[in-house]
Amino acid sequence: MTESLLDNVRISFDAGSLLVMNMVLGLVMFGVALEISFKDFKGLWEKPKSLLIGLCSQFVLLPAVTFFLVLFIEPMPSIALGMFMVAACPGGNISNFISYLAKANTALSVSLTAFATLLAIVMTPLNFNFWSTLYAPSSTLVQEISIDPFEMFRLVGLLLGGPLLLGMYINCLRPNVAVKIAKALKVSSLWFFIFLIVIALYNNRILFKDYILYVFWIVLIHNLIAFSTGYSVAKLFRLSVKDCKSITIETGIQNSGLGLLLIFTFFDGLGGMALLAAFWGVWHIISGLLLATFWSFAPVQKKNIA
Repeated sequence: MTESLLDNVRISFDAGSLLVMNMVLGLVMFGVALEISFKDFKGLWEKPKSLLIGLCSQFVLLPAVTFFLVLFIEPMPSIALGMFMVAACPGGNISNFISYLAKANTALSVSLTAFATLLAIVMTPLNFNFWSTLYAPSSTLVQEISIDPFEMFRLVGLLLGGPLLLGMYINCLRPNVAVKIAKALKVSSLWFFIFLIVIALYNNRILFKDYILYVFWIVLIHNLIAFSTGYSVAKLFRLSVKDCKSITIETGIQNSGLGLLLIFTFFDGLGGMALLAAFWGVWHIISGLLLATFWSFAPVQKKNIA
């Protein structure tokens, strides 16, 4: 395999499929927002420490740690871009469900999802552009493609901000109806989104077969470091066991669906980026469920970590 091949190849994904992916991601975020109420934002004043630490872990520490990981392993430039994109995205839409299974602080998880989704409108494009241009090999690729940062801000705002506000508004008017719709919508849209990823990978199965082992180990290490970063910073600030679990999950479960959509929109499905984000989208579900299963059998301590 040659580095130049993966850095120049484009994953096949036509305009119609891209439109469907936009709609599905919007539905996924709408389903998440249906379970978020305006009172969830009050947590910033009621329990600011855990929220601020969680947001810092997601939007400051994870991108920074990813940058140093890239410096250490020196992946192909397009793979590095994929790592920066995933690290710049907010928490994934299944993080609340994983937190529930892990017996974590689900209220904190929901609040972090709400704040992170809102902040991602600015922080995702900002983090991606900052860290990707700081690493010379990936910076060269970004300059060659010449993406428009303001267009990325606009798209992220539409994909996240619109569904978030609409879902919360319906939750405010009809909370019982919103919860019922959310349960069905989140599951169905998530599976449909995974189906789109599988189709994209199948259409490019030769490329996927050639690079899967290379991408697998990078995603596994990156995901493990993301979980470790969330847990370490939460423990460092002596948060409760439940809060530690929630922050760990929110940091390790990233919205790779958003990352994939941005990759197909602005990078024309750049091979390394798309493969890494797609495989992350599959792997973080597996790793999250494994972690939740492990924690679900562990006794929950009510006192703060000593």
